[in-house]
Amino acid sequence: MRYIAGDVVRDLRRKMVFIGGPRQSGKTTLARYLVGDPRPTEPLEGGPAIFPGGAYFSWDAEDDRRALLGRRWRDADRLLALDELHKYPGWKRWIKGLWDTTAGKHRFVVTGSARLDVYRRGGDSLQGRYHYWRLHPFGLDEIPRGIAPEEALRRFLTVGPFPEPFLGNDEREARRWRRERFARVLRDDLRDMEAIREMAKLELFVDALRQRVGSPVVLSHIAGDLQVSPVTLRKWLESLERMYLCFAVYPWTRSLPRAIQKPPKVYFFDSGDVVGDDGARFENFVAASLLRRLHFWEDRDGYRCRLWYVRDKEGHEADFLLEREGKIVELVEAKVGDPEVGRGLRYFAQRLRPAKASRIVRDLKRPWSDHGIEVTDALAAFATLEPGRT
Repeated sequence: MRYIAGDVVRDLRRKMVFIGGPRQSGKTTLARYLVGDPRPTEPLEGGPAIFPGGAYFSWDAEDDRRALLGRRWRDADRLLALDELHKYPGWKRWIKGLWDTTAGKHRFVVTGSARLDVYRRGGDSLQGRYHYWRLHPFGLDEIPRGIAPEEALRRFLTVGPFPEPFLGNDEREARRWRRERFARVLRDDLRDMEAIREMAKLELFVDALRQRVGSPVVLSHIAGDLQVSPVTLRKWLESLERMYLCFAVYPWTRSLPRAIQKPPKVYFFDSGDVVGDDGARFENFVAASLLRRLHFWEDRDGYRCRLWYVRDKEGHEADFLLEREGKIVELVEAKVGDPEVGRGLRYFAQRLRPAKASRIVRDLKRPWSDHGIEVTDALAAFATLEPGRT
């Protein structure tokens, strides 16, 4: 069972649930599992279907599309899973009417590509009728049965965390899968949503981002190489984030408008997308794992969370700062080997007084503590989405 399934079921007792997230992260499989559909696209562990007697419909399937528009389902179908419904131009008005007239009889889970998140921000006609969840690919807190944690981490850093390449564990096939996924996101999803005409330059922009993981991205420098304006690149970056291809981490200050003007670091949801050394790929894995945790806290508990990096004019830097409801939850440093605590992490831990400070090391023989800073490995750091809670 995927990590959000139980909480999604809880929310379905009161409201509709929309599930967004990166393409091919397992949203369709989760929806089919919830309604007991016998056609999973990849294995999903767990007990019997949570809503036996439910029904799954995909807007991409002609027969399902006709059935949806004709409202052809059984009264006994307690849960209706509607996949790719956002491709129907009037989907928001349609499902609002459906919920308002049949909520006592049916429950609804709506899944689809990242475009669900884009549409979600476009208006409030569904306000109060749904909860929104973001489904990330696999993490160290939900390793499929039969795979050791050490092997799972190796796969995350080579073939990536998405279900198909992770379970296939074939680097050549993972590269082919990744290339095809990039093409679908950039040439189909993004082009259709954002009306971007210079696709060749957009692809070069993505390649430039893949090579700069872990470093501040100065858009004006890339803009000169691509012969487009920094404003255009900023819009492209926002679009790539809306498609859940990558995410930007800005420097932390107490004034958010000031922070936005400074260069962000850009990471990818798939660590396999990173073009760089082991250090860059591991830092990306840590960033994606932290964002996964923050999104879970937001979607389940309603907290306002942000992921930052922190740097000052004297050159002190910590890789990540986790903020929840305006309070610093944790400072994190990510390293492949050297277990010695860096001066930047030590400096900010002393001055910012976070609830926790951690140095996460990929190759660590044994954990230890240094003046309140925990030196640990990735397996321990990300074994749960809620560290410290029993």
